[in-house]
Formats: sequence, structure tokens, C-alpha cells
Amino acid sequence: MSARAEIFANVRHALAVSGNEAPRRRSVEDRLRHAPQGVIPARGQGDAAARLALFRDEAERVSADVTELESAQQIPAAIATFLHDRNLPARLRCGSDPYLAALSWEATGLHVEKGRADPSDLVCVSHAFAGVAETGTLVLTSGGDNPTTLNFLPDTHIVVLNAADIVGDYEAAWQKLRMVYGKGLMPRTVNFITGPSRSADIGHSLLLGAHGPRTLHILVVNEGA
Repeated sequence: MSARAEIFANVRHALAVSGNEAPRRRSVEDRLRHAPQGVIPARGQGDAAARLALFRDEAERVSADVTELESAQQIPAAIATFLHDRNLPARLRCGSDPYLAALSWEATGLHVEKGRADPSDLVCVSHAFAGVAETGTLVLTSGGDNPTTLNFLPDTHIVVLNAADIVGDYEAAWQKLRMVYGKGLMPRTVNFITGPSRSADIGHSLLLGAHGPRTLHILVVNEGA
């Protein structure tokens, strides 16, 4: 028995309980479920249109590029245009995300590779779980659909975000995560990404790409919003 288990065993013995009593467990679950909510900024609490506008403003304020699309089918062409305009190779990496896999990539001439990012990958594409309006932040979950390496290894990171998945605040993002994944099924990693990687630690000079992508391009799809 570990020291931690021994301490809990002694506490249960002193209280004359086993720890498995249904009423006690219900009481704990009820307290957690109805715990008072902390202070939440009002700036992200508008309707869907207001959240989208605020998300865009905040994301662009921290040097991310944002393009709005009317349909998911426009994604491949939008990415092809973005790469062409920046003289980047027509080659990208993404995971096995079914939303991205269902798109028609062939017509764009883009070469799409699947799997975890490699240090040699210049461009990676991810599908965000959610966006946070109050700070222009992307919420990305780990897994085979969208490996975490896609978020940090490439020089250019392109993220697809559905407008309907933009929430007002961080608390709402965590609530959405718990609702979608459920207890015991949460992703191994949840990354909150606000703008491209940056640092001003050396000489107080801002350097983009210090710890990850130098460029963050967000495609917001309004379809079904």
C-alpha cells in the first residue's frame, strides 16, 4: 500500500466509512456539478455573429491571418491559393480527420500526406475543436485525427475552424470538451493556441516562430453556423 492510500484508508477508518457509499458519492457529484461559476468576461457573450467578429479581431490582433469561407468545399482551393500567393510548395500534412478527409483535394493539385508531422514539413493543416472569441484562441485536441505535432513542427500552420464551434470564453470551451468526450474519454492533450509562435525574451525584440509556426492561417467556415 502506498503512503497516499494508507492515509486515505486511515481517514475512512476514522469516519467509519468505506468510500463506496452511494449517498456520499452522490453528494460529492452534486457539489461538483453545482459548484459556483467563476467570473467570466462579458466581452465574449454576444450572439454567433458577434462571437465570430470578435474572434477574427482578436486573432488578427495577435498576427494570425483569418479567411472566412461559406462552404467546407472551398477549403482546398483556399489553401492552394494561400500557398501559391506565398510561394510555398503545394504540399501539406494533415491527420486522419474525417472532416478534412471528405474534401476534394485532388482538383487543387495539392499533395496531401497523412500522419504525424515531420520536422521537414513546411505546411500542416489541422481541424480545430473550437475557437474562443474573447482572445481569438484556437482549441485543438490530440489524437490520430489531428496529431499535436501538426500544431508545433511546421513553419506554416493552417487551421480549419467551423464558425458554429466558436464559443465566448475558456469556460465554455472546457464545457464543450466535457460534453463531447465525456468522463474518462478526454483527449490526452488539449492545446490552446493564440496567434503564431512568438517570443521577446531576447533583447525585448519580438521574434515570430520562436517555439513553433511562424505563420498561423485560420479558415473559418460559416457553413451551418
